[in-house]
Amino acid sequence: MSTPVTHQSIRLQVNDVPVHCNVPVAMTLLELLRESLALTGTKRGCDMGACGCCTVLVDGKPKLACLTLAVEADGHAITSIEGVAESGKLHPVQQALVEHGAIQCGYCTPAMVLNGIHLLAEHPHPSRAQIKACVSAVLCRCTGYTSIEAALHEAAEHAHG
Repeated sequence: MSTPVTHQSIRLQVNDVPVHCNVPVAMTLLELLRESLALTGTKRGCDMGACGCCTVLVDGKPKLACLTLAVEADGHAITSIEGVAESGKLHPVQQALVEHGAIQCGYCTPAMVLNGIHLLAEHPHPSRAQIKACVSAVLCRCTGYTSIEAALHEAAEHAHG
C-alpha cells in the first residue's frame, strides 16, 4: 500500500518574484499568499467563492484564491494587490478609486483593483455594461458601486486617452 501524498513542491511567480515551496496538497492559494508569503492584501471573505474579495490575477486573469489550490498555481504567474503599484506610484485604477472615494472600508478594494486592471487590459475602452459586470464580481457593502464604476471609467480614459 502506498503512502498518500500530503505535500507537493511547487514553483510559481508571485508579483514577479520566483517562489519555490513545499505545500500541503489541500492548501488554497489564498492560504499560501496570506499565511506562507505574508501577502495579506488578498482578503479572506466567504471562503466559498461568492464574495470575490480573494481575487488575484493568475497569468493576468482574475481567479478566486479561496477556490484555487496552491498546487494548481504551479508554473503560473500570480499577481496580488502587493504587486500592482510600481516604485510607490499607484496604478491608474488604484489612483482613480482613491480620487472617487471608492475605497471606503477597503476590504473589497484589492479585488476591485485587480478586476479593473484585467478589464482595462481586455477592453481598453470598456462599455458601461462591461464596467458593471466587472465590479459585480466583487461584493462591496460600502460604496454602492457607483463611485467604483466612475473610477474605472476614468482610469480607462486616463490609460488610453
